[in-house]
Parts: sequence; C-alpha cells; structure tokens
Amino acid sequence: MARFMLSAVIEIPKAWRYGAEVLRQAALLLLGSSIVLLSLQFVIGLQCGTEGNYVLRGFGASVYTGAFSALCGLREAGPFMFGFIASAKIGAGLAAELGTMRINEEIDAMEAQGISSIRYIVTTRLLAAWLVIPFWFFVGMALNFLGEYFVIIVQIGEVSLGGWGSVHWAFITPYDLAVGLLKFYTMGTFVVLIGMYYGYYASGGPVGVGTATARSMSLNLIQVMGVNALLTLVAWGFDPKIPIGG
Repeated sequence: MARFMLSAVIEIPKAWRYGAEVLRQAALLLLGSSIVLLSLQFVIGLQCGTEGNYVLRGFGASVYTGAFSALCGLREAGPFMFGFIASAKIGAGLAAELGTMRINEEIDAMEAQGISSIRYIVTTRLLAAWLVIPFWFFVGMALNFLGEYFVIIVQIGEVSLGGWGSVHWAFITPYDLAVGLLKFYTMGTFVVLIGMYYGYYASGGPVGVGTATARSMSLNLIQVMGVNALLTLVAWGFDPKIPIGG
C-alpha cells in the first residue's frame, strides 16, 4: 500500500498533462459529494451548539457557550465528521469504481496501450480531491458555525449575538484554521488513496469488488480516528492555545 501511495504522489508532476481529467474528477466530487458533506457539517454545528449550551448552563456559564462552539466545530467534530463521511461516500465509491474497472480489464487495456494507469486514474483523482478540499473546509465550517448560531442564538436565546460572537471568535485563531484545514487534507488524502488502492488491486469478480469496498471503508474509519487524534495531540496537546488565564 505504501508503494502504491508513493507511486501516485511521484506521478503528480506528469499528471498535470491530464488537466481536463483532473477538472472533470473535481467536478464529479463537488456535484456528487458536496451536499452530504456540507449538510452534515450544519448538523454537527447544531449538535455542538446544543451540547455546549446545556453543559455550560449547569455551571452557570452560558455566556461562554461561544468557547465550546468554537473548539467543538473547528478543532474536533467538524474534521472528524468530514473524515467519516468522506470514507463512506468518497473512499468506498472510488474503491467500487476502480474495482469495476479492474475486473472489466479496463486498467489492463490502458496499460497495454502504453498509458500509465497510476498516472491517469489514480493521480488525477488525488489531485481532484486536493482541489476541492479547501471548498469543503471553508464552506463546511461556515455552515457549522451557522448551525451553532441557530441553536444558541435563535432557538435557545440565553446569550446575545454580541456576547456569543465575541467569545466564539476570540477562541478561533489563524493557527486553528490552518490545523483544521490540515486535518481535512490529511484525512481526505488517505481516504482517497486507500479507497483507490483496494479498488485498483481488486480481484474475484463482483464479490471481490464488494470485499475491496468493505475493506477500504474499515481501514479508512480507523485512519480517520488515528489521524484526528495525532494531529490534535501535536497541534494542541501541549499548548491548547485558548485565551484563558494569564
């Protein structure tokens, strides 16, 4: 698997000659996956806002709900949900797509014509994912914050818009945004590569494609949890970077 991933990355400089294919795959990702990825970010925002408000209410600290909403959506729940949904929607889809191409001998036919299947099939899809991940991140976080606003300000209404906003944005720094985007990129890259790896080497007919899809899903769920925990530890484990205390 490591050799497959390395081969896909090495082919990046040569894969740009297939720019039209990269853009086509990016469009397919946007049209096919954006609705579910972005709508669930809004749902996560609703959950973060609800949990933050009711937990802090018990301590008489509802005014600090903005702190919980900032940390929950951007640092943890947002990237975590992106990784899980991308594993199910994108990773499994790529495993099934490439697996079908393998058992139908499309990949073998491409190699027989002298076209690098890694470059044309794998690397172009990886580049397409890299192109659309920033869109999913920034729009997803905006919808996440919108969901938190709806619950905290519109539905519950214990905190004023100014009170919530001042605390919420005080707990968000450019560093947090950069790490959040890094989480999206890291999880998304592994999701795409793992899905394509299992599809590329699928065998055994339709049953083999189903097995490859299931294996890619299982491994991707594990790597999402591992990547999220590791990046959280590295980024905030020793210095949480929150404006509390001296």
